[in-house]
Amino acid sequence: MKLRQGFILLCVLFLGACSSAPNPESTDLGQQESTDLGPTVVAFQSGDKLLHGYLARPEGAGPFPAVIFNHGSESNPGARKPLEKFYTDLGFVVFEPHRTGHGLSADAGDDIVTQTQALQGQGLSPQEMQAAIWGLHEAANEDVVAAVQWLKTQPDVDTSRLAMSGCSYGGIQTIITAEKSDSLGLGIRAFVPFAPGAQSWNPILATYMTQSVQNAVPPIFLIQAENDYNLGPSEVLGPILESKPDPNGYKDYPPFGTTVEEGHCGFSLNPSGIAIWSPDVLGFFEATGV
Repeated sequence: MKLRQGFILLCVLFLGACSSAPNPESTDLGQQESTDLGPTVVAFQSGDKLLHGYLARPEGAGPFPAVIFNHGSESNPGARKPLEKFYTDLGFVVFEPHRTGHGLSADAGDDIVTQTQALQGQGLSPQEMQAAIWGLHEAANEDVVAAVQWLKTQPDVDTSRLAMSGCSYGGIQTIITAEKSDSLGLGIRAFVPFAPGAQSWNPILATYMTQSVQNAVPPIFLIQAENDYNLGPSEVLGPILESKPDPNGYKDYPPFGTTVEEGHCGFSLNPSGIAIWSPDVLGFFEATGV
């Protein structure tokens, strides 16, 4: 995949700015910087629930391409300010919806970790437990789909140039959405899951995610750092993606930081991590028409 020269120039300018970014070993996973224009808190409807999220817009009138970023299992995701700055500087709208029970949507119900804990002690077999947990991911995906549908109503968003990304549980949400995107008419062109399910990886989860990746029609580019909790996602799902038409694929990057958490979602959110993966992701976006 080759980037147009103008896009390459933007990447070079951004990477140069990141040369003085905070140390990749920082434990601050995405809170160091702020965008010039935001983000702003917005509300969207998911079934009978009113949920919220952060929306960051670039300068100008648009319409702009947009990236939906799915948070992980953390109870209070916060705004991913370096990620917002990176994308808005390139002319993208960034939408970070908070699913039921998380962050800005904490009052809408229990988050997925609390729901998972409620399954404990019910005498479920490992297979039944994983099926129930996957059901929770599927239910949470209703919030993600609702967020996409809301974003598509925004007049400054180019609905023909949408991408989705996310890390950890957010990576799982990204893959589930990729499987459903065409059937639901979401029109998302590119999916970039970081470390999807790496912290909770097991053979049963792998089976569910394998099916989703196999069924997905839009292209997926899966990313992990080598010091992630578990490289199972890239080891199992990577070959499946490589067997699909270009630009599907995956990439394992060298270790990032010094801890597994830094290699997990820190890699996707820290400015120094963004400087490493951004050329490949922008090349993927270019190949998919985003």
